Amino acid sequence: MITLSWLLLITLAAAVLSIVDGVLRSRGRGSGMAVAIAEIVLGALLLLSAVFQVQLPVGTTLIAVLLEIALVLALVLKGTGRRRSPVLTIVALVANTVLLLLSLGWITIPPLGL
Repeated sequence: MITLSWLLLITLAAAVLSIVDGVLRSRGRGSGMAVAIAEIVLGALLLLSAVFQVQLPVGTTLIAVLLEIALVLALVLKGTGRRRSPVLTIVALVANTVLLLLSLGWITIPPLGL
C-alpha cells in the first residue's frame, strides 16, 4: 500500500517530467541522444523506487543525484532535434532539486510536514 505524501508527489513529478523530457529529447539526432536515454532510464528507476518497494542495488538518493546530473547536462547540451524552449527540463530540474534537498534533510517545510 502506498502512503500519499508530499515527498512522494514531488518524486513522482520529477520522475514523470524527466521521462517526458527524455522522450521528447530522444526524437532528435546528435549528441543529446545519450543524455536523453540516461534521463529516461534514471526517471524510470526513480519512479519504480518511489512507487514499488523494489530492492535496487543503489538507493533512491543516488538515483536522484544521477538524474540531477543528467538534467543539467541536458540543459547545457541543447541538442538539435528540439525546437522548444527548455522549460520542461528546468521544471524537472527544480522538482528533482527540491526532492534531493527534502530527502537529505537540508531544508524543511513545516506547514507541509516535510
